[in-house]
Amino acid sequence: MHPSPEHAWSEICARLRRAVPEATFALWLEPLQPVEATDVALVLAAPDERRRSWATGRFGRVLEAAATDVLGAGVAVDVVVDPRAGRTGRTRRAPATTGRARPAPPPAEDPDPAPAATSTFLPKLTFDQFVIGDANRLAHAAALAVAELPGQAYNPLFIYGPPGNGKTHLLHAIGNYVQAYGGGLTVRYATAEAFTNEFVTALHRGSVEAFKARFRHVDVLLVDDVQFLVAKAKTEEEFFHTFNALHETGSQLVLTCDRMPRDLDALEDRLRERFEAGLLTDIRAPDLATRLTILRKRAQHDGIDLADDAALVAIAERITDNIRVLEGALIRVVAFASLTGRPLDADLAHEVLDGLYPQRRPVRRSIDEVQRATCEAFGITHEELLSTARAQRLAWPRQVAMYLARELTDQTLPAIGRAFGGRDHTTVLHACRRTAERIAADPEANAVVRDLTERLRGRS
Repeated sequence: MHPSPEHAWSEICARLRRAVPEATFALWLEPLQPVEATDVALVLAAPDERRRSWATGRFGRVLEAAATDVLGAGVAVDVVVDPRAGRTGRTRRAPATTGRARPAPPPAEDPDPAPAATSTFLPKLTFDQFVIGDANRLAHAAALAVAELPGQAYNPLFIYGPPGNGKTHLLHAIGNYVQAYGGGLTVRYATAEAFTNEFVTALHRGSVEAFKARFRHVDVLLVDDVQFLVAKAKTEEEFFHTFNALHETGSQLVLTCDRMPRDLDALEDRLRERFEAGLLTDIRAPDLATRLTILRKRAQHDGIDLADDAALVAIAERITDNIRVLEGALIRVVAFASLTGRPLDADLAHEVLDGLYPQRRPVRRSIDEVQRATCEAFGITHEELLSTARAQRLAWPRQVAMYLARELTDQTLPAIGRAFGGRDHTTVLHACRRTAERIAADPEANAVVRDLTERLRGRS
């Protein structure tokens, strides 16, 4: 005798709760209702098409695994839309905590409104094409999380870092993902400059309500280079109200910038506070291994015929701090090889790049220089840095100093350990790992280490 659908579903839900995060279960799986449960099939009804598509597309395997545990091997899971739900479920509701639903967009009163910010995302800028490394791992994970659960994971998400290292790629990846898997969610992308230009045009044409409708009645808003909002008083005010309107109705906001919000000196405090209210994560310049992976992936994608992989190594070693420039250098070398008929090898790469990107000799420091700079930065003495005391005010600077000694000097791990009060190389390795983990997860720690690194590299 088969258990009732309700009883079977109750047991399946208990397994699902252990398999996925509670927030994910509550949003996507808990609304499903059992229709039929046998030893060959489990039929569930979803309240709307969006949850049906996500349940089957994103959680199909976990549903089948849980159903197999309860109903037996070979059971098939089928999710259908509850016919009683109609089509109203396609509009995303505000979170229960706000108690507010997004109002219907007002009609655009201007017959010729300003051009809308594009919602057409570059197809090659996806999560699959994004090369993950230590410098961008957290930003990538956060972007993927908000793409999978808009308005539920991190809101707002603020990604900062120097230009040319993948911030715009992540915005387009989010847009492509939401359009493909969001079940009808609306997503809009704009640069801060485009937002400003459209707002100014709307003011001149008297079409501000149409402008508001374009930016405030979306489920996901992606804004690139928000540093360009600084010192534009009216635009800042409008963006502040747009931000509030979207956030209050549970819409997802993702912002990028070339620096942290606290470093936007001319930005209004109320807007800076909202930027800092969500998750802040940075993207740094990629390391050599990541740069090589990017070049190899681009070469494979474009079908580039390499005479020698060392050509890519030569480019990756020469271009260190900007992915756009890195890919541009590859294009230049490939074009030169094609026009001259020469093989694409390391010699050709060096020849082409010598004029534009002359090789720079890396600045190497002594351990003593690293230690003294660290003591200055953290306000501790050299004796305290080398001591055996484990107080947090000393342990963290000591770990940073060991990390920088490994990065900026030519010394081996045992030599670094000896210079730090006779510690062994495993202690140094542990300190380096702890520092790398902390700067990846803590923006403030990352800023301190980055500033100290730049200070050491800038000294003559």
